[in-house]
Amino acid sequence: MKFVLSAEQRMFGETLRKLLAEGGAAKAARAWASGDTAPGRALWSAAAEAGVFAVAVPEADGGAGVLPVELAVAAEELGRAAAPGPYVETLAAAELLGGTPWPARIAEGDAVVSMAVPHALDADVADLVIAADGAERAAGEPLASLDPARRLFRVEGGGGFTDLGALLCAAQQIGLGRALLDVSVEYAKTRHQFGRPIGEYQAVKHHLASAMVELEFARPLVYGAALSYGTPDFARDVSAAKAAASEASYGMAKTALQVHGAIGYTDEYDPSLWIRKARALYSAWGTPSEHRARVMSAL
Repeated sequence: MKFVLSAEQRMFGETLRKLLAEGGAAKAARAWASGDTAPGRALWSAAAEAGVFAVAVPEADGGAGVLPVELAVAAEELGRAAAPGPYVETLAAAELLGGTPWPARIAEGDAVVSMAVPHALDADVADLVIAADGAERAAGEPLASLDPARRLFRVEGGGGFTDLGALLCAAQQIGLGRALLDVSVEYAKTRHQFGRPIGEYQAVKHHLASAMVELEFARPLVYGAALSYGTPDFARDVSAAKAAASEASYGMAKTALQVHGAIGYTDEYDPSLWIRKARALYSAWGTPSEHRARVMSAL
């Protein structure tokens, strides 16, 4: 099975990475957490122009056709940038809303959709809230969230998840894990203790190397699952990818916090955005134990 991205897929990811960086994704995430969604909506529109939503929508509905690998590439970059908003939910909703005007609106970036799995992310800015079965739901009161940029709302009748949504959440986790690894390695080169960069100490090297290995093993599972989209193995492969990505990204977040110390969790420091999101996504779209159970049942 081929796991290497094509030149076009790599270019798509690189273009999106540059767009998100230039669009100030970190500032948009902080603004989103405080209730100012304007910068995040501007980023959403820019992502739509880059084709992020079009690759989730069939050509018959005005999209580029459902391209699962490209969707995983996009979700990975969105995670790397800590971009705020229900991207995964909107992308996953497109396949549930066929035969309605919604997919065309999603492809254009004109619709924000939240899914109750079991709680609805950013339901206050969503144009539509649906359950995992595609049925429309009404959002209730806001709930406390581990990640201030992931605003959750209670929904009656919410629960479950979709395989495509779980796959894209896993790809998002790989992206944020890689971002944390990169910033932690750079910080270890510049932070000194006892007259030496902490990156020269064997214990720090070991923790960073272990975290990197976990991420490197999880990433092929994500893209392998994307390649199995539409086959009988898709659900099993998605669960294997989501369990591995959850453990790898959360493990990287803990390592990043150890490397950075208390500064890693301060609001003003960008790594805090990824650290909080890693914990929030750990159990989003199915917990690791739920996904491991699905893999076991498929064997």
